[in-house]
Amino acid sequence: MGGGAHLFPVSAPFSPITKQAFLSIPFPCFLSSSLRQNSQFTSKVETRNRKMSTTAKKNGGFDAVAYEEERLSRDAEAREAMAEASKKEIQDESDPKAWKWVIRKRVWDLMEAQNIAQFPRPVHHRIPNFVGAHLAANKLTELDEFKTAKCVKVNPDTPQKQVRFLTLTGGKQLLTPQPRLRTGFFSILESNMLSSDTIKEACTSVGVAKYGRAIGLDEKIKVDLIVIGSVAVNPKTGARLGKGEGFAELEYGMLRYMGAIDDSTPIITSVHDEQLVDDIPVEKLLIHDVPVDIICTPTQVIFTNTSIPKPQGIYWDKLSPEKLGQIKILRELKSRIERETGQKLPSGPSEKLPPTAQRRRRG
Repeated sequence: MGGGAHLFPVSAPFSPITKQAFLSIPFPCFLSSSLRQNSQFTSKVETRNRKMSTTAKKNGGFDAVAYEEERLSRDAEAREAMAEASKKEIQDESDPKAWKWVIRKRVWDLMEAQNIAQFPRPVHHRIPNFVGAHLAANKLTELDEFKTAKCVKVNPDTPQKQVRFLTLTGGKQLLTPQPRLRTGFFSILESNMLSSDTIKEACTSVGVAKYGRAIGLDEKIKVDLIVIGSVAVNPKTGARLGKGEGFAELEYGMLRYMGAIDDSTPIITSVHDEQLVDDIPVEKLLIHDVPVDIICTPTQVIFTNTSIPKPQGIYWDKLSPEKLGQIKILRELKSRIERETGQKLPSGPSEKLPPTAQRRRRG
């Protein structure tokens, strides 16, 4: 572990009820390694994106303006829907998600009030960008876990942009998800795919689409380190809250399915010190919530020694039909598993999601 770190011991063992729930939830996304190896599944959407990416690189045909307009439109729709949902859930004290929204809102409000929030603002319903994000990124890259990693998965949010940049300039593979998994899956970037003029752009969502190589579920890849964004995180337990959409959990579950990660793969988050909280109740976490092993802030490095079990795959009984309907790669994965196992997978409860933005055609 990195030198000069602050160590916080776990204050209490993991709740026996939560452990029991963890072991009893049916139908996680498990398949044997032989079954995965024999699969010849290739996502059509990934094939399309790969061809589009290759063509763009050859003839400069990538429409960055149209891509960014659509991404921003979808982001705005998603934030609006989350804002509406959070208000209802906070008001309903019986809602099992209410406590999460209370903590998120408190942190977002605090960051805006103390002016430690950075563009894009307001930070509500985002993984918040924060003052000193580059300092937290620098501390992260000083860790042995980062130095020895060959492939690093980093979330696509603004506060982790410097982590993506240092991953590429450090000669490592960068694995990053395509925004909201709606246009594809993951993309891989490497420094030898880029020039000194394009490497900074490659750390943005547009740059990932422009320069990255899209991969599918059959890609043989080993991820050595995961960097994840957070709204709030408990330094004593490693319990974490994202912005409420659940994409970090879906991405983690799919990487488990691919055999790219396991329980030993370190998970790091970079946040402002004011995003550290002590009131995330471990016993209320869900089976698919992803804990963190290490927290990097602008001023310190914290090793959580988390005892929270890491998700073992995708828990289909927690995935709403609406979210499944918006993410093609998940629908294809579900069909694949049902075909190969001969078992129909369950669905989760319905939820209201933002409408899918219409693709704009350019003449």
